Formats: sequence, structure tokens, C-alpha cells
Amino acid sequence: MSETVLVVDDEPRIRRIVEMALGDRGYRVLTAPSAEDALETLEGETVDAVVTDLQLPGRTGLELLADVKRERPALPVILITAFGTVETAVEAIKAGAFDYVLKPFSVEELESLVERALEAGVGPVPAEAEVVSADGGIVAESTDMKRVLSLVAQVAPAPTTVLVTGETGVGKEVVARAIHAGSGRRERPFVAVNCAAIPGELLEAELFGVSRGAYTGAVKDRPGKLEVADGGTLFLDEIGDMPPALQPKLLRVLQEGSVERLGSSMPRKVDVRVVAATHRDLATLVQDGRFREDLYYRINVFPIEVPPLRQRPEDIPPLAVRALSTLGGRLGVRARLSPAAVERLVGYPWPGNVRELLNVLERAVLLSSGGTIEEIELPTAAPRREASGEVVALSDAVSRAEKLAIQAALERTGDNKAQAARLLGVSVRTLFYKLDKLGLD
Repeated sequence: MSETVLVVDDEPRIRRIVEMALGDRGYRVLTAPSAEDALETLEGETVDAVVTDLQLPGRTGLELLADVKRERPALPVILITAFGTVETAVEAIKAGAFDYVLKPFSVEELESLVERALEAGVGPVPAEAEVVSADGGIVAESTDMKRVLSLVAQVAPAPTTVLVTGETGVGKEVVARAIHAGSGRRERPFVAVNCAAIPGELLEAELFGVSRGAYTGAVKDRPGKLEVADGGTLFLDEIGDMPPALQPKLLRVLQEGSVERLGSSMPRKVDVRVVAATHRDLATLVQDGRFREDLYYRINVFPIEVPPLRQRPEDIPPLAVRALSTLGGRLGVRARLSPAAVERLVGYPWPGNVRELLNVLERAVLLSSGGTIEEIELPTAAPRREASGEVVALSDAVSRAEKLAIQAALERTGDNKAQAARLLGVSVRTLFYKLDKLGLD
């Protein structure tokens, strides 16, 4: 089942271009020429993201954003705007929009933004947070996660910089959002930036903003995410992948509370709390000269390590229950786990952690067509002991699991790589890398 994107623009040509571009990526695309038509569509359709122009006839894109956030606060809204209304777009982000794209934009830029919105999750909370942070709390049956909750409660009210570490998919952004929600900044923006997902030459402009004339095409000042997050929290995901050239600029922001836009020497004061995250060993990167030592100590003031899912099996059953509840509402299919299925889930090592668990359960819900999910509907590649009692090497078991999962996704999507990548919870680039690595190309 592909995600549905609603495109709202009064220009038929723009609607058609965006519809074709997103459709080619495997999305189901609905269109509307006005805010009123968009609201009617939202009443009768299940929509996963909205892309809307700011300038619409009648009710504006801002008014549409307000309506969406009032009725469906978890639905991500992406704005299309011109340089002349960029300040309005920034205010819209502070009001709950996911992000904005400037005209004229490339379809690749918009596709990437839609993918980020759907991968990062919905609106103010990511997909994992719908499960992990249901009812305002993180699932914490295990001792390790109870300790994480305790650390979040201790640091949230303070202005302290936090470094969240852990493997990919454990829910580091969920922890960051919990810190923001528990702070005095909760009414201000929470702005997330993935340092690994944006090319180095673009990351500086994304973070620090652009001054008019900084480069060809920069015809107006554009604030960066540090300014957008003023008064709130900036979440720097995968900070270990930040290019070395940008690290001293970030250090200056943390030390002096000011930011300089690209092409400008005029500092601008910002009040931003930074929560950083990484799956890398930053101490090792410092030793190798790939990460600044002074920046490392500046962001590692209050470290929180999120344990991998395999180390907290007690959390798996309640996570699964919440995931099935969320998926039931989104997919329109209700399902429950059989005792054997629960045992299979608890016994699986989950190399992809919570993110992988959500993807596995979504597939199982669709295969079960509602009712009870049996063990056979879960991945058959869960590492198991051979009949001789010999344990399969974890790397071999993971490769086997990845291969079977990819084959199943491609079969289910009719070999549509974009749809298969979303089903697996990875980028299209990662899928092609896996296809080549596993000899599936």
C-alpha cells in the first residue's frame, strides 16, 4: 500500500508536474485547486502528506495549514512558496508546517522533501513516535528504557545540550522530541535536520541560511533552520556525518548564541537548544581527526544512549500492540498477534530496531487481512539455531534476512523499486546498494 500525497495548487500545470513526479516515485497522488477542495478531499480520503502552495484563491495555504493542524495535527504539510513570501513560510513552519520549498523548484528537490516528511514521520511526531510516544510516554517495560525515561525527565527542563546515541532505528528522534515536549520550549518549534541526508554544500545553507547575493539565484535573504528554531529546539540527526568545514560554525553558534547567514558577516542572535544524535562513535571520530574535539565536548554535555531493541525484549510486546493499533487506524485493517507470533517477535534480533519492527508488522497486517497474525506471516528469516545446535553467524543471518525481505517487497510491489524501498523503510539509494551487495540486481 503506497502513501497518499495531496497536492494543492491553483495552477493546473504545477499540479500535473508534481502529480507525475510523485506518481513515478510510487506515491498515490490526489490533487485539489483550492483549500476548500483540499478540505473536502481530506474528509473522504486517507492522506499521508499534503503539498500546498501558499498563494491560493480564496482561503490561503496558511489557512489550510491551520485547518489541517486543528483537525489532523499529525499530518505533515509541505509549503510551496516564492522568495517574496519566504518569511511567511518560516512563520508557517513555526505554526506546524513540516518544511517549505522555494519556486522555481526541481522535482527531485520536492521528491526528497516528501520522502523526508514521510520517513521522519508525521507532523510534529515521527512514525516511531506514534508507537513509542503514545499517550505522551515512551514504552519502557525494560530496565534500560526506564533509565532513558529518567534521564529525559531530568534534562528536559534545563537548557543543556544533549547527545542521543544508539543504533539506527532505535528511536533517537523520539527521545529528542520527548526532551522538547518536557521543556519550557514546548510551545516553540521543534526543527529536525538530518546531517547525513543533505549534501555538504547544501547543509550550510540549510542550517545557517543565505544572504542575498551569496550565490547566483540568491535574490533574497533566506533564514536557515537555526533561525527557524529560534526559541525552540534544533535536532541535529547524524551529527557525526556533518562536514568538518561546518563544525566550527556550529561550535560558534553553541558558544555565542549567534548565527551568520551564508554570504553575510552580520551575526544574528538566536536562542536555540540543540539536541544532537548519531549512531557513530564520536570519540573514535575525534581520535581519527574526523570530528572536532571541542565540538564533541560541547555537544556531549548530557549523553543519553538508547539501547538496541534486541537488548530490551520486554519492550517488544507493548511496542507491537501500540503499532498494531496505529496501523489499524491508518490501513483500515485491525489485527492481533497470536502467542506464537509474539514469541517469534521477541526472539528476533531486530538489526533495524523499532523501525524494522514497524515495517514487519505493517506487512503482517496486510498479509493477515485482519484477524490474528500468525507466526507464518512474520519474516521466515528470523535467525534460528540449526538442527545440529550450531548457531548461524549473525552477519550471515542478517544478510539472509535482508535478502528475503527485499525479495518479498519487490514481489509485492511488482518490482517497483521506489515502493519497495518505502515498504522496507530505506531510501531508494540504500535499496540499490543492497541489491548490488546481495547479488539481487
